[in-house]
Amino acid sequence: MAQGDITVYNDFKEQILKKVHDLVNDTIKVTLHTGYTPNIDSHQVWADVSSTEYGSGSGYTAGGQALAGKSVAQDNTNDRASFDANDLTWPSLGPLSPATPSHAVVWNDTPASPADPLICYLELGSTATNGGDYTLQWHANGILLVN
Repeated sequence: MAQGDITVYNDFKEQILKKVHDLVNDTIKVTLHTGYTPNIDSHQVWADVSSTEYGSGSGYTAGGQALAGKSVAQDNTNDRASFDANDLTWPSLGPLSPATPSHAVVWNDTPASPADPLICYLELGSTATNGGDYTLQWHANGILLVN
């Protein structure tokens, strides 16, 4: 997997068909993680990944950030749909232990059942945290594309 690639959790695929998610109106959060080993089959809810969250301090607050400017669009030219939101910035993100977030996890903080279901994750690679602003910039085509 290349840095920045998005991988969708398998449970999200089922839950979207069961109408668990409203990506525009629900509170969708993004958290940074260190030392996370993704498992798209068995990781289903926030509790499955919370132990690897970056942690509060040095410009990061536990629980991550909620996405703003969310939208869903139909693209008939490319025969797909997309979900997008504003880019996220963590100001003055400094080193913690370990100092480099390895993944960003996108999850839904709204549903009660299942509670806090996961949506997807991004591999961040070797993201430096040197006290500068850290921006997670989404692809021009959106966060998720559904063909």
